[in-house]
Amino acid sequence: MPASRTVYVPADRLPGWLERFEASQGALEFLPENGGLRVQAASGAVAELMEPWPADGRPGRGANDVERLASLTGQARTLGLVLVRRSGYAVGVAREGRVLVSKSGSSNSRRANAADALAAAAAEQAAAVFSGSAPEYLVFGGDRMLAQQVAGRREFARWAGLPRLRLLDVADPKAAVLAQAARDAASVFIRVTLP
Repeated sequence: MPASRTVYVPADRLPGWLERFEASQGALEFLPENGGLRVQAASGAVAELMEPWPADGRPGRGANDVERLASLTGQARTLGLVLVRRSGYAVGVAREGRVLVSKSGSSNSRRANAADALAAAAAEQAAAVFSGSAPEYLVFGGDRMLAQQVAGRREFARWAGLPRLRLLDVADPKAAVLAQAARDAASVFIRVTLP
């Protein structure tokens, strides 16, 4: 059974990551794929490189597919981040992998309506944080069901229609986790499958 793992690689580190992948897995063949690049190594290992942003008329530039992917990934985009788990939430606005403004809160309650209260609080704080900025994309992380609840709240309606990036798997939402999520969301997503 092939082993698979995922990593997030910032644009400026992509060439070095590919060099190390080639050093450990052998010669690489690059095959453009929808929304990214498939890299086949001589060992049989495969790395699927996915663009962080949806196609929106701002392509990357460069002499080859790797340069174009790195260029595209390095473009400055404004992200609205909403991380939510049963333990709490963290919301923020990020640009170029850095959090510009954020708010967080925790939930100590285990009552039946705790999820509703948490979603309401996260939606209210996200609305407050996002209103001073203009997020281009939404990035949700953590509990998928809670994220959907936040997105469906009336307080969040103004941003609910924004394009969404990949859902992030995150630990308990705190400032350091939000900072890492901002970096990951603005990086190349790579799924590596070893033979």
